[in-house]
Amino acid sequence: MKGRINNQFGDVVISSDVIATIAGSAAVECFGVVGMAAVSIKDGFVKLLKRDSLHKGIEVSISEDNTVSLKLHIIVAYGVSIYAVSENLIENVRYQIEEHTGLKVESVNVFVESVRPID
Repeated sequence: MKGRINNQFGDVVISSDVIATIAGSAAVECFGVVGMAAVSIKDGFVKLLKRDSLHKGIEVSISEDNTVSLKLHIIVAYGVSIYAVSENLIENVRYQIEEHTGLKVESVNVFVESVRPID
């Protein structure tokens, strides 16, 4: 489904891929996040995604009332508080999505798929 904003000039339709890209960019800017993760269902392996494919580590759901729900699969740096990183990540992603799109974010769920040392 796509996000839809109506105003006096017409309709604006926002793709879920655009929302995922905004969320991915906001996520990798957060301290303690090494990157977004792609999980192979078949093998169970976690793969660190490159900058141009961050949206693959994010699932976006848009409801009928234009509220957005996100599931972010991340890799966290070793030695940081997962709770603190997750709280910061949720607030940053929520702010960026609402600021850039005008859509209301209902929930942001964080799935920590791996922990890696910082290079």
